[in-house]
Amino acid sequence: MKIGIIREGKIPPDSRVPLTPDHCAEILQKYPVEIVVQKSPSRCFSDDEYAAKGITLVDEVTDCDILMGVKEVKIADLIANKTYLFFSHTIKEQPYNKGLLQEILKKEIKLIDYEVLTDDAGKRLIAFGKFAGMVGAHNGVLAYGKKTGLFDLKRMRDCKDYAEAQSVYKNLILPPMRIVLTGTGRVSMGAAEVLKDMNIKEVSPEDYLKHTYDEAIFTQISSKEYVKRKDGQAFSKKEFYQNPQEFESNFLPFAHRSDVLINGMYWDNEAPALFSLEDMKNDSFNIQAIADVTCDIAPVASIPATIKASTIADPLFGFDKKRGEACDWSEDQAICMMTIDNLPNEMPRDASISFGQQFISFVIEELLTENSPVIERATVADQGQLGQHFEYLTDYIS
Repeated sequence: MKIGIIREGKIPPDSRVPLTPDHCAEILQKYPVEIVVQKSPSRCFSDDEYAAKGITLVDEVTDCDILMGVKEVKIADLIANKTYLFFSHTIKEQPYNKGLLQEILKKEIKLIDYEVLTDDAGKRLIAFGKFAGMVGAHNGVLAYGKKTGLFDLKRMRDCKDYAEAQSVYKNLILPPMRIVLTGTGRVSMGAAEVLKDMNIKEVSPEDYLKHTYDEAIFTQISSKEYVKRKDGQAFSKKEFYQNPQEFESNFLPFAHRSDVLINGMYWDNEAPALFSLEDMKNDSFNIQAIADVTCDIAPVASIPATIKASTIADPLFGFDKKRGEACDWSEDQAICMMTIDNLPNEMPRDASISFGQQFISFVIEELLTENSPVIERATVADQGQLGQHFEYLTDYIS
């Protein structure tokens, strides 16, 4: 088996890698595979770093069996009849990637999506989520500082690594501010780690809504806090995941008591939004900065103000909550929005090291195993057909 690490082609560029030079060397030592790396000037690990580990650098990867990237592959770069691994952002029927999946089917490409590589219990095996949450929390606090003018925070991308960011946090003096963090998965736990490293006090959801504080605080809420059953019956997490359309938002008490929202939950298209555009127009809606790590684009989104994805180069924009449209984030009626959709790329080396280790621990042997159920569950397309777990996308691609 010959594996090719492909050059990232999406704009804006992403400098993460699925396998670092050390990971490639480890795989070559342990497994009967060949690995080549397509030359690139923009990776967080340079071509020279791969060469120093004895990894072959190539201009073309057409002779590889498996092609590994991070973000979506440009349609023009897809090679027919190959096996690809990357985050396709198609499984939630994202309209902006319909053409990508159509071309993958047309070219009879086998697409294995990292996002749906799971164990038998449905737990994800590999993800950048923790780092998305870490950068998202950092940027949410930064956005509030920008919006209020109360403090400045160095960009995460300008830190060599997270250790440098932690040294910045030691000297960070924050005003009394209230942060609500949604979700309990990898993204949210990464966000919580950063907030704690900033010395922001964590309080329970109950105390958050009941009490006032003279220091920076945050609370982390799960689905049992931010949604409720429409029929008034007791909340059931299992029922919510199975029938999200039977629930409605219960988030407004937090919106009325928060300065910053960090949205790190997984959101289903059938689930209720956290709040509506009408809710935002109310004077009691207190949130001034939103870091939407989830980054589903409105109108099918958990946050209606996420009308576009921002970029690492230009991370913030304003959303006028009265007019319901984009504006400059410094305007009085503007909520300062941070909606970067490739957040881990602000700390690409840390994120790539973690991702590659997960690949070695949980995926490489499955990839080399014939008829692996792990690979089968993550196969979105193969030989011109949708994978059996993704036939629900039939109408999406038609």
